[in-house]
Amino acid sequence: MESKKAVILLSGGLDSVVSMAVAKEQMIDFELALTFNYGQKSYKKEIAASSAIANYYGIAHKCIELDWLKEITNTSLVSEENVPEVSQNELDDSVLTKESMKNVWVPNRNGLFINIAAAYADSFGYDYIVIGANSEEAKTFSDNSKEFVEDTNKTLETSTNKDIKVLAPLIEYDKETIVKKALELNVPLNLVNSCYNNTPKHCGKCESCNRLKRALESAGAYELIEKLF
Repeated sequence: MESKKAVILLSGGLDSVVSMAVAKEQMIDFELALTFNYGQKSYKKEIAASSAIANYYGIAHKCIELDWLKEITNTSLVSEENVPEVSQNELDDSVLTKESMKNVWVPNRNGLFINIAAAYADSFGYDYIVIGANSEEAKTFSDNSKEFVEDTNKTLETSTNKDIKVLAPLIEYDKETIVKKALELNVPLNLVNSCYNNTPKHCGKCESCNRLKRALESAGAYELIEKLF
């Protein structure tokens, strides 16, 4: 089967790196990884993680500066407000996690990132834009859902001059399944950063940290927990 070319939205977190590994299994060659700086607290950790991951897989890596997005983002992911703490026991509380989502929302973030990646794909002839959308986060983040991917692909049919598709290899996966797949594929999970905060290691307090930690614990990956947290 002929391989296809792709650009990946690479945050340096669990979902994006495992999405890349799974897509590579499907004969997809990655030409470019894009990371975005929109003033998020964890940017330095994200750029370090994504750069290390791109280097590990031998993929060109580019950071896109989006200063204006910081200016219009008022939630705790960017502002001086503290990021909400969500314990593992609270991760399945839909009311609480929806409130947490509102406190880390960035206006049209995934839609914007995909459209920037689509411009690269349109210009350089890439077939896919790979993203880390998954079923667990789709419960609270609408831009992680199947509907979002399907609607975006419909728009790309007329907004680009090439047959470009958004591909979300983990769209049916929860975090536990993602970690198991990562271990199966020998993904370098020691390089990832999934934390919302600017701390030396994963803070272990934010929702993103505790979703990762819960999945690692379920997989028995205690050495990784010690390294990352």
